[in-house]
Amino acid sequence: MKRTIAVKGTGTVQAAPDQIELTMNLSVLDPDYKTAADEADRKSGALREAVLAAGFASDALKTADYSVGTEYRGVHDPASGEYRQEFAGYRIRHGLLLSFPLDLPRLAELLGGIGESGSEPELSIRFTVEDPEALRKRALESAATNAREKAEILAAASGVKLGELLTIRYEFADVRFASPTAFDAGALNGVHGRMMAKASFAADITPQDITFTDSAGFVWEIG
Repeated sequence: MKRTIAVKGTGTVQAAPDQIELTMNLSVLDPDYKTAADEADRKSGALREAVLAAGFASDALKTADYSVGTEYRGVHDPASGEYRQEFAGYRIRHGLLLSFPLDLPRLAELLGGIGESGSEPELSIRFTVEDPEALRKRALESAATNAREKAEILAAASGVKLGELLTIRYEFADVRFASPTAFDAGALNGVHGRMMAKASFAADITPQDITFTDSAGFVWEIG
């Protein structure tokens, strides 16, 4: 029976964000479905116009999700003291995603245009990397080096020699590569939207580096 040594290698890498990911969620509620659908179309159209006006291509804005459902609300009946479910309306949600190279002045201009568009989306801004797989590759290379160093130290300390690499075990995890820097777009709707967006860049913003750690298990023969 072969004697073996099992080691877990860990690799941590860092990278400066080079991409902005802007998520815009539109939401409409109305008792009449056609009215809700028309308003949802108006808002998404206004949002697309704002994106085009900021110099983005017509196909840059992607639909992340779209849903139509019904909502009910609890209404209190004073006579019976009970609550009943009452139809509130049709809820239409449209989530859109825009990704582009890290450019804070361009982001400020875009947010100002969105604020003036009347589309009133819920905004979420993340600083990411364009090529996350390159970051994952670097982490795995570091993990393999780390495992080899650990195995050699343990083998030498135990008076044995490190032999053939027998197995590698790796479990892929779907990770969202994003900077921990939080960006609050604030209330950008209304006539002062553009001014507010530009004011939010009064301070010099440098997003924190993205840190990613990955690991794998290695088994060597020892003799």
